Amino acid sequence: MDQIKNFPQKYFQELKNALDKLDSEKIYKVISILLEAYKKDKKIFIFGNGGSASTASHFACDLSKGTLSNVYDENEKRFRVISLTDNVATITAFSNDLSFEDIFIQQLRNLIEEGDVAVVMSGSGNSPNVVKAIEYAKKCGAITIGFLGFRTGGKLGQLVDYDITVQDDHYGRIEDIHLVLGHLITNSLDDLKKRHTEEA
Repeated sequence: MDQIKNFPQKYFQELKNALDKLDSEKIYKVISILLEAYKKDKKIFIFGNGGSASTASHFACDLSKGTLSNVYDENEKRFRVISLTDNVATITAFSNDLSFEDIFIQQLRNLIEEGDVAVVMSGSGNSPNVVKAIEYAKKCGAITIGFLGFRTGGKLGQLVDYDITVQDDHYGRIEDIHLVLGHLITNSLDDLKKRHTEEA
């Protein structure tokens, strides 16, 4: 019973330790890149596997809706954001006809252009489908960002243009922090978007 009682405190302490180790400058850089994409009408693609797929969908939802001042204003400039994890028919078609490694790259081939932004969420940073997609995004001249983990970010840590890598080895805490980062970045962009509108 003592182990059960001690687990929450231990988990929260380790989560706090990992949060404290985040590089604020890297977070600022990601915010500035996404704000620039908004200003230039560039598309933002977000994707990942498993729990990271869910976080990618959540982040895309927040950028799409959570940054709006008035959802009924047809003239309000919006983030052009797409989650590549949400179209089950497309994902299963490519997975079935080609391979699971192709589920993201094939969607990017339909949509991505130079100057767009590809945001990958991955704990290990080594899954072939996300690595393949980021390689293709870079080839197309897109800016690549990784929300990564396991201290180095794996293969993606060396591949993406910009990373925020969680200094922890626990999938749960890595994914917790990726979700926190999504909320932090969305709230920052909401405020910056309003300032940009007022200055325009």
